Amino acid sequence: MSGGKETGRQKMVGMMYLVLTALLALNVSNTIIDKFVFINESLVSANNETQDRNIQIMESIVKTVDETGNREADLKVMEAAQLVHEKTDALMTKMVALKDTMVAITGGYIEYEPSYVGDAKHLAGKTDYSKVGHYMMPVEEGGQGKGQEVKDQLNGFAEEIKSIMDEFGAPESELSKFKPIAVDAVDDPVYNKDPNQQGKVFAQLAFSDSPTPACLATVADFQSKILSYETRAMAFLSSKVGAGDIAFDQIVAMVRPESKYVAAGTPYKAEMFIAASASAIVPTMTYNGKPIKVESGVGLVEFTASAKFSGKEMQKRQTFEAAITIDLPGGGDTTYSSTEEYFVMKPVIQIQSASVGALYFNCGNKLDVQVPALGTTYNPVFSAKGGSTIKGATAGAVTIVPNSKEVVLSVSSNGNRIGSRTFGVRPIPAVEIKAFSDRGEVDISKGIPAKTPRLSIRAIPDAGFKEFLPDDAKFQVSQIVATLVSGGIGRQSVKGSGKLNLSAIASSARKGDILVLEFKQVKRQNFKGNVENFNAYNRSMSIPLK
Repeated sequence: MSGGKETGRQKMVGMMYLVLTALLALNVSNTIIDKFVFINESLVSANNETQDRNIQIMESIVKTVDETGNREADLKVMEAAQLVHEKTDALMTKMVALKDTMVAITGGYIEYEPSYVGDAKHLAGKTDYSKVGHYMMPVEEGGQGKGQEVKDQLNGFAEEIKSIMDEFGAPESELSKFKPIAVDAVDDPVYNKDPNQQGKVFAQLAFSDSPTPACLATVADFQSKILSYETRAMAFLSSKVGAGDIAFDQIVAMVRPESKYVAAGTPYKAEMFIAASASAIVPTMTYNGKPIKVESGVGLVEFTASAKFSGKEMQKRQTFEAAITIDLPGGGDTTYSSTEEYFVMKPVIQIQSASVGALYFNCGNKLDVQVPALGTTYNPVFSAKGGSTIKGATAGAVTIVPNSKEVVLSVSSNGNRIGSRTFGVRPIPAVEIKAFSDRGEVDISKGIPAKTPRLSIRAIPDAGFKEFLPDDAKFQVSQIVATLVSGGIGRQSVKGSGKLNLSAIASSARKGDILVLEFKQVKRQNFKGNVENFNAYNRSMSIPLK
């Protein structure tokens, strides 16, 4: 189908017609007038070819309608195409009669003897500039007014074809192409800005002061436009034959498994079928009435599954309404729908930790909280009542810092609450303070040499606590008072910290004396690097001197 487009030959002839019309306004020689004879003959030849093509389109529509069973909708399309052809044929006949009249009123043809070399006939009024113009001019301008009748015929035809197209649902972009064929200067984009043409009506623009061949070529140009409108209408109506049929031209194999996740040793089950779609149709798809994105005929259904579980219920049957609406080529639409079921599994929180039974107060208790049912969609957000949370670097990793006797950890994923878990909170186990000399740990039952110059005092954390939370098990004895006791009387004291210097009292120390250590303050550094006061297990220590 040509779709109403002009052929290359039509475009070329039309361009020559415009150029020669412009030259004609300059009162050029008879050579230019002869060119209009050629233009007219070329347009007539091109129009004959277009008429033949349009007849073929008409015959193709009739044949297709018959082969598809003469369905009611298709018969209406065929009748419309026949009406377009009849109106075109009738107007073309009137245009031929108009051209015959133009030839007749300008003297007809001069017949030559058979021996004449060249055309067998010649326009008698080839150089006549007035008779056709007078015949076409408005009566009030002194003419016979035929031009207005021709204008009404041409523009009435355009409106009739446009109306038929509109009746069969042609888009506005297509209807806008059926413009009036015959226009006055004010409506003509070529002449409406030309001061020499302002105020002229159609007949004056097309035929005034024009030689007979130019007038004939002008009518032939009108015929070309008439036929192009018929071609465009025929192409559109041809596309409407079988408009209710959907051509499924995209066919793919589909596999729908019961589940993509299969445990080892269990059967994999799936349904296999063919799915087809029509590339010419863009469907509208919805779930529960909500539109979804469609690409290449395939819609993506994606939503957050939710359900209310009761008691020990671990799964819940849910459904959604799927609907696909397609616009039929012939107008209207049809919708295919189904109810789809799916099962929502109750998410189970799994927690891994070195000490999951209870957490330690004001410590960074590291947990790994997983919900296997969510798979790769798991994107947790944590909150805690009775403490604070710090999200880890990986999905599920969280640090809980309790500040009360009980912590309730709540877990959400992608905006949906998953559940919660309650933890008891333990106090940090007391540390044991030990003394060390350069010979190793001090055995207070045996004592140390009286002249020992220094001691190292260490706060030893509970072994289990240190194993679970090594970053929170950092203790230091920060304030110590060492007193030399002789005969039950405190003789001399020094102060220090973890590294205790005894040099000041070592010179006075004697065998049998006692070194009493008082631990005034113990500090703990937590996982954040913050330091806090801590209560020690043993607040003092007595070491005999020997």
